[in-house]
Amino acid sequence: MHHVALLEPKPEATPLPHREEPTMPVTDRIVDVRTEIPRIRHQLIFDTFASLGAGTAFVLVNDHDPKPLYYQLAAENAGQFSWDYLEEGPEVWRVRIGRLASA
Repeated sequence: MHHVALLEPKPEATPLPHREEPTMPVTDRIVDVRTEIPRIRHQLIFDTFASLGAGTAFVLVNDHDPKPLYYQLAAENAGQFSWDYLEEGPEVWRVRIGRLASA
């Protein structure tokens, strides 16, 4: 004997509310000065910093601790930058240098 299945009508699908897709983080620009001649390194770094918009950053890659650069930035741009070591030698230093957002 065959059984007859009662099929109930499926409820109509309710559309989901629109959601914004999460934005992917912007990758910081990498400024690797290890292959640059020493006399142009600081100028390249300062030009890169000057081109940053508020709230953006770049990653400096260097073959030595760029601490003197930190002091120069602090003297000329006090309160306007962030400095975060990502890697601290002994062969490679990586520092994320950012321009702080305006208050």
